Amino acid sequence: MSAFEMIKVVYTAFGRNDPSALFAAMDPAINWNQAEGNPLADRNPYIGPQAVGDGVFARLLAAIDSFTVVPSTFIDGGDHVVVLGRYSGTMKTGGATLDAPFCHVYGFHGDKAVMFQQYTDTAQWTQLMT
Repeated sequence: MSAFEMIKVVYTAFGRNDPSALFAAMDPAINWNQAEGNPLADRNPYIGPQAVGDGVFARLLAAIDSFTVVPSTFIDGGDHVVVLGRYSGTMKTGGATLDAPFCHVYGFHGDKAVMFQQYTDTAQWTQLMT
């Protein structure tokens, strides 16, 4: 399976609230970076799936109800795949709504993602999470 096909599988699984495909696609030493200015960037870089799970996804799920990642565009760059889309959800504290665009850039080596870089509306994330 190509990197492009793998990332499409990952986001299809996300649509079912199943992050297991993402974690299966990660290299054990993945270098994961949240967007600069995002409150979750405080531990950048996250190295390895465990760090990503604990430092990003556990904190997202603790703060946001009905968190969704909806892709709109996939760009095949060979060993790099770019995904454009929107995040949404409702903050558990205060009930404010998250509705932010994203750009995700993945770098692959063989059949594993070795890097991830997020770009998003960090002002909105900061307002909602702090």
